[in-house]
Amino acid sequence: MAKNIMIQGTMSNAGKSLLTAGLCRIFKQDGYRVAPFKSQNMALNSFVTKDGGEMGRAQVAQAEAAGLLPDVRMNPILLKPTTDVGSQVIVNGQVQGNMTAEEYYRRKQDYVPAILQAYESLNTAFDIIVIEGAGSPAEINLKEDDIVNMGLAEMVDAPVLLVGDIDRGGVFAQLYGTIALMTEAERRRIKGTIVNKFRGQRQILQPGLEKLAELCGVPVLGVIPYTHVDIDDEDSLSERFTQNKARKLVDIAIIRLPRISNFTDFSPFERYDNVSVRYVERVADLHNPDMIIIPGTKSTIADLIWLRQNGLEAAIQKAAAAGKIIFGICGGYQMLGQTISDPDQVEASGLTEIAGIGLLNMDTVFQGQKVQQQTAGRFHDVRGVLSSLNGLDYAGYEIHMGRSQAKLPPLLGDKTVYGSYIHGIFDAPQVADGVLQGLCRHIGVDEQALHCFDVKEYKERQYDKLADIVRQGLDMDYVYRILRREV
Repeated sequence: MAKNIMIQGTMSNAGKSLLTAGLCRIFKQDGYRVAPFKSQNMALNSFVTKDGGEMGRAQVAQAEAAGLLPDVRMNPILLKPTTDVGSQVIVNGQVQGNMTAEEYYRRKQDYVPAILQAYESLNTAFDIIVIEGAGSPAEINLKEDDIVNMGLAEMVDAPVLLVGDIDRGGVFAQLYGTIALMTEAERRRIKGTIVNKFRGQRQILQPGLEKLAELCGVPVLGVIPYTHVDIDDEDSLSERFTQNKARKLVDIAIIRLPRISNFTDFSPFERYDNVSVRYVERVADLHNPDMIIIPGTKSTIADLIWLRQNGLEAAIQKAAAAGKIIFGICGGYQMLGQTISDPDQVEASGLTEIAGIGLLNMDTVFQGQKVQQQTAGRFHDVRGVLSSLNGLDYAGYEIHMGRSQAKLPPLLGDKTVYGSYIHGIFDAPQVADGVLQGLCRHIGVDEQALHCFDVKEYKERQYDKLADIVRQGLDMDYVYRILRREV
């Protein structure tokens, strides 16, 4: 049976996901079989496993850090927001339907058996399970029937480390206030606190850390510096959306759709020193990019209407007419076609059909059964600027409700407009290189200035870097004592 430890945070984006990944890597380095676990995740940034199940991308990164293939048991419940008050509910990798927040909270105890079954399956196969909470355990309006923070900790008898974000300010109040709002039984589960995202010299913090330990009744187990590692993060809180990136040798603009999903599809391009990757939501910010990407979305029709109303659709059509490369992924791919039909109101947009952007000769019809599968193959018959992809292997996964014409190639397009249903299509070795090489030739710049790299090796270095940072910042001897139930 596995030993466990749980990471909870004082708020969303306190750094739970990266800390969990860092601990998974450390335990792997120390010779243990370790697995991540998050009972419920809310994210549009998802992944499809080898057996066709859908799970949150953060747990995929944690699995990679642990040296494992992603497995839906690591994230048995995934909520994908469809509106401000509702989500698609996915249990054990499969869609259960759309629910309002009220309906889900009324029914969430029904999913406890699925959570415990997934956990127990991991429990018998690994030495250590690192559990991630969600949001804050001090949401007193949601504590009843909790299945992801202290409620889960009690179910699986897990000790808890509480993480606070000093970069946002008020970290002492965050940590002390969170613990003060807990019951006595919950407080007993807290074995230590962690100050995360610190910029500066630790000795300046020391008086506060000592007082915090006195007030909370548990030690401060570490101070983790503000960490710059290139590891997939959660969707709406991603810092990459707000980064101001000046134009470089090659400039790529990604349309930041209101319901953007799987933005990690474009991470490979961000790793080139001479490529700028900008997220754009206004025509005024589009400028004159070399390539425009329309990403995936949870609500294709609603986001197409948004694109049309704010003028970005016309700007994309103008850019295509000027010979710019336009590339759509999944929902963005569907938008590039002639029509999108939703006769059964799968997206609940109120429309049964809408005209697409009209740059690809294809039509899409939404159906109730969701496509969830991994896919791999070799590019062929790619024409135009990206013809250099022909002969290269690709691998990725599909997650979509809509179907376009049967037997479409993995990459549909001609001349300068392209689209694909495959998330992660740029991840395979040489594919991002091939796209950028074709783009460089198209705009007349030296492709040698971009430099090629091994994506898998790069990722491994990032996980090792994260582990080094966490190991240096945490009292790992004490963490192991917690695992052994010595404190």
